[in-house]
Parts: sequence; structure tokens; C-alpha cells
Amino acid sequence: MHSRYTAAFQALPSSLQQALRPSLDAPDFAGWLDGATVQQICQQTALQPDALAMALLPLAAACARAELSQFNVGAIAHGQQGDFYFGANMEFATTTMQQTVHAEQSAISHAWMRGESRLQAVTVNYTPCGHCRQFMNELNSGTALVIHLPERVPGTLADYLPAAFGPRDLNISTLLLDEQHQGFTCEGDALTQAAVQAANRSHAPYSQAWSGVALETVSGAQFCGSYAENAAFNPSLPPLQVALNMLNLAGEDCTHIKRAVLAETYQAKLVQHIATEQTLTALGCEDLQVAILN
Repeated sequence: MHSRYTAAFQALPSSLQQALRPSLDAPDFAGWLDGATVQQICQQTALQPDALAMALLPLAAACARAELSQFNVGAIAHGQQGDFYFGANMEFATTTMQQTVHAEQSAISHAWMRGESRLQAVTVNYTPCGHCRQFMNELNSGTALVIHLPERVPGTLADYLPAAFGPRDLNISTLLLDEQHQGFTCEGDALTQAAVQAANRSHAPYSQAWSGVALETVSGAQFCGSYAENAAFNPSLPPLQVALNMLNLAGEDCTHIKRAVLAETYQAKLVQHIATEQTLTALGCEDLQVAILN
């Protein structure tokens, strides 16, 4: 079990500890429980899935990288087949606040990168801020997405974001988590190809500035992130942040990035290069390659 989970795990009821231990002890555990495992844990603990997700929030929050705020937020996205995807806030010292990843964004992008096609609900330990409510409105679940909070009756995103403005108001029909492939190619090695494929999955209907990032750590592991735009623009999530989120949830250290590749379109309306380079430099990675998509 990764050491960051120890304190939160020890505070759980013994029956839940027993049911969770095989998953948490797996060397490749990366904050994801598939639907079959969730169902098995529910059977062992007599918990309903919503109650289980609420009980697991301290484990998700333990994944937070909150070096600025010292305020850990955890979230769990519920996939349509019952999968649970952990999420936690991430902050990066010596960069700008705009590089921050909120816990709800973390859980949602985690589900997206694992191929989830639709979310039923999001469980979070603190009320979602306006930024996150707007981010969630980009999902193909729309305002029907259910939000679970401690000691509150579950509500929908429509309850938390009344009179919502989103992609449908701009006649956008392909939404976040819908399957997408932009058809780009680019020559290069395996890490470059991973970045290109991440760009092909990106959601950028407002700028058409498709982009993706692939990271390689000192351990040799690779993590990818796709760009996720938002109808309100500011809640958009850069591809580097998505890749860093996957790296963090896998238990790797963000300061152990050996090499990075950013794949983006030539002379796009938006450019990820500068912000990507600045954040990677703050994390100690000087090796960033930019691949231009064809």
C-alpha cells in the first residue's frame, strides 16, 4: 500500500479495511476500482455504492498535492458501469494559480483518460466551487449528473448550477467524455506517438487547438493527458495537468519526470507550449519536445 493512504486507511472500519486491502496492496493500484470490485466490496461491507464512495473520500483526498493551500480535497467519479475513479486537488509552487487542478476535475479527467464514456455521479468532500460546477457542465451527462456531499441530500448539477450555460447553448454536439478522434499523425518515437494519440482524444470545440501531452518518469512509466476545453473557457483543463493528474494518482512523484512531449497543432488559436514548459521547469523537468500535428 502506498504510504499516502496509511493514515486514512487505518481510520476506516475494520470490515472496509479488510475488503479494500487487496486493491490497495496491489503494486499497480492507481486510484481506480472497477465496477466488479466495487460490487464485491459492497457485498463484503453491506454498503451501497453511494455510501461506499463517501467512505472512500479520505483515501481520495490523501492523493492531494496541496503545497500552497494545505487543504486536501478528494472526489470520486462514478462511471456508468459502476467504476470508481479517485480524484484530488493538485497545486504547483512557483507556477501560477491557473495551473491548479481541482479535485472534481481530477476525478473526471481520470475517468476520461481511462476510457469512461459517461458519468452517473461525483462524490466530493466539500461543496464544488463555481469553477468545478461549470467544468462538470461540459460533460455528456449534462445537468443530470448527481452530486453527493457529506451530510446532504444528493442533488443534481442542475441544482448546483441553475440557469446553466454550456456547450449545448453554443450548438456543440460532441461533449466531454464522448468518443473523439481528430485524425492527426506525426512522426516520432513511442512517447511522441502517445502524445499524438492524446491530442487525437482532446476536446477543443471552441478553439480547435487540439493538444496532448505524454510524460515519462525516471521509473520508465508513461502518462498521457488530453486537453479539455470548456464553454466558459477559464475552467478548461490543459493537457499537462491531465497527464500530471494521472501520474500523481498512480503514486509517482511529479518531480521525477524525465522527459515530456507536447503535441499540438501548428499556429493554433491557443498555444500550450509556454505554460507547459514553465510548469515542467518548476517541477524540475527540462526536457520538453514539441511535436507538430499533421
